[in-house]
Amino acid sequence: MSEVSEHWLHGLRTLVKDFAEAKAQRVYLEHFRKSKKAMLMAEAESINPMKYKSAASQEVYAYRHDEYIELLEGLRAATETEEHRRWQLKSREMRFEEWRTEQATQRQEHKRYGN
Repeated sequence: MSEVSEHWLHGLRTLVKDFAEAKAQRVYLEHFRKSKKAMLMAEAESINPMKYKSAASQEVYAYRHDEYIELLEGLRAATETEEHRRWQLKSREMRFEEWRTEQATQRQEHKRYGN
């Protein structure tokens, strides 16, 4: 394998790792959001069992809680990072394929014309 192709593959491996980490963070936050909602609903009931008796009132409490809003902002940032990494990876893959095609074309021309 040539030095250039090894360089490209190393770049791809790095981007794959970055993308995987970003996706893992986003997926974790999506699932944690459900847990956080449940924790905040339980908190509402413990704060004022009469006011937050129904699941609907507990849910309203959870959805408007600063910690839940902060979690959503984190989820937004994690999704943005994941998409950025995904497109970096896709772009790198396309550039690598373009380079490979150029190499193949050069080899064919060399065979055909003996340059």
